[in-house]
Amino acid sequence: MQIESRPKRLYRSRDRILGGVLAGFAEYINADVTLIRVVYVLLSILSAAFPGLLVYVIFWAVTPEKPLNQD
Repeated sequence: MQIESRPKRLYRSRDRILGGVLAGFAEYINADVTLIRVVYVLLSILSAAFPGLLVYVIFWAVTPEKPLNQD
């Protein structure tokens, strides 16, 4: 018996504060969403905030939202 597994996909999460990008990334790597958000904000502030904001907006635009029927 062979079990077929679908490849893991990165989606924007519906459990969001802004666009769901960081929550989706946390779900993708099975990490705590709060930790991912704090680390991302700290890295953005330490890099003059602009690159972090630009990366977030790009990922918000190109990452699809998680389908309703998927858990």
